[in-house]
Amino acid sequence: MIGWLIIACEISFWIFVLLGLFFRYILKIKKIGGILLFCTPLIDLLLLVATIWDLKNGAVANFFHGLAAIYIGVTVVYGHSMIRWADERFAYKFAGGSEPIKNPKYGKEHAAFSRKGWLKHLLAWIIGSALLLLMIYLVGDNSKTKSLLDIIIKWTFVLGIDFVWSYSYTIWPRRSKENIKS
Repeated sequence: MIGWLIIACEISFWIFVLLGLFFRYILKIKKIGGILLFCTPLIDLLLLVATIWDLKNGAVANFFHGLAAIYIGVTVVYGHSMIRWADERFAYKFAGGSEPIKNPKYGKEHAAFSRKGWLKHLLAWIIGSALLLLMIYLVGDNSKTKSLLDIIIKWTFVLGIDFVWSYSYTIWPRRSKENIKS
């Protein structure tokens, strides 16, 4: 059930974003557009409540319960920037907005961008891991929540790999093809 709810929440997130942008830029009803965009965090709250409810009612924690916490951590940290990304492109296409600025691809700017991305990943890990620990605490039965602790361990490993990858650009900055030839 939780797996399907995660899928439904992801779809709902983008439906709310697209409807919000549609009302804001196509129909020119900015207030309704803003309300729809503001509702996106409620989707995360619904998922959190449903996940904890499922575990409190005796479900043995599985991958999908852990994925729900990861999803919430990621959307809390990246949700605003995903909405801003979509908003910039929507405004450019449909409302005469300025062309969106592309992320840096080379040099020190790219290295700084990669480090900032890792810091966001760290914050998502902190939020997601805190939610996983909260679920473990609320259930109070380690035999039912062992998989949640395993997810924290695996995610920590992924976070470490991302750290090495992201910070490697500080030591070895990406160079453009023009700079490689010279």
